[in-house]
Amino acid sequence: MSRGKQVAIFVVIAALLVGGIYLWGGNEGQKSEKGTIKIAHNNYVENIAVCYLWKQILEEKGYRVELTQTEKAPLWTGVASGNMDMTLEVWLPHTDAPYYEKYKDRVELHEAWYKGTALGLVVPKYMKDVETISDLNRYKDQFKRGDNPSIVGIDPGASLMRLTEKAIQSYDLDYKLIESSEPAMLSELDTAYKKKEPVVVTLWNPHWVFNKYDLKYLKDTKKVYGEPDTIYYVTRKGFKKDQPEVVRWMDNWHMDDDSLGALLKNMEETDNPEEAVKQWMDDHRELIEEWTKK
Repeated sequence: MSRGKQVAIFVVIAALLVGGIYLWGGNEGQKSEKGTIKIAHNNYVENIAVCYLWKQILEEKGYRVELTQTEKAPLWTGVASGNMDMTLEVWLPHTDAPYYEKYKDRVELHEAWYKGTALGLVVPKYMKDVETISDLNRYKDQFKRGDNPSIVGIDPGASLMRLTEKAIQSYDLDYKLIESSEPAMLSELDTAYKKKEPVVVTLWNPHWVFNKYDLKYLKDTKKVYGEPDTIYYVTRKGFKKDQPEVVRWMDNWHMDDDSLGALLKNMEETDNPEEAVKQWMDDHRELIEEWTKK
C-alpha cells in the first residue's frame, strides 16, 4: 500500500473517531442541557417515597435531580425563594392552607395527584372505650408519659402539630403534646402496640402504618382537623415556563390507595428508598409510561 493511501485511510479513521466522540459528547450535552431539578421534601415516608420516585423517573429521562430534606417551614421558603424548584406534597384546602396563603403569590400550584386524605388523633382499635377526641379526658390517666397525659406528635413545624394544639384547646384536653418526629412517633406506637398499652398519636393517611396495625381515628366532632384534603404539587414561579415537559408529566401523575400503598409498603420493607422505588417502578412501568407520554 502506498504512503498516500495509508495517510488517506488514517485521516478517514481519525475523522470517524472524532465524529464518534463528538456525537457521544453531543448526546451527553443534550442530557445535561435538560437541567437540574431541585426537589424539597420533609421526612414523612410518603413524601420521601414520591420524591425518590420522581427522582428516578426524571433521571431516566435525562434530568439531574437533587433532593433536599428539611422541615415544613423552610421547605416552603425554599420553593418561594426559587432556591428549590418544587415540593410534591401540599395538602389543601385545609392542612397546608397557612403556608399556601403566605406564599401563593410566589409559587405555582399544579394538578392534584391524590384525593381523599385524612389526619387527626389515632389510637389502636383494642382501645374500645375511646372513640372520640372528647373521650381522651375521661381516660387521661391511661395515656401518661411520665407525669402528664400525652399525645405523641411529630415535627414541631408540621401543620398537623398546629392543628393538634388547636384540638387540645377546643376540646379542653388536659394533655401535653410531645414534639418528636415521624420515626420517633412510630417507634412509640410500635412499642405500645406490641404490649397492648394505651397510646394516642398524631397520624395521617396515606400512610403504610394503617396496613401494619389495626388503628382508628378518634371522631373529631368539632371538625378541628377539617374535611379530607387533596394532595397537590407546587413549584417555584417560572418553573413551568422553564421545564414544560416536566410539568406536563407531573400533571398526568395520579395515585390511589393501591398504587401508593404498594410504594409505601416497599418503603417499609427496606431501608433503601432507591431500591424500594426501583422495585415499584419495575412493577408499574405501564403507569409511568402513561404519566410521561408525549
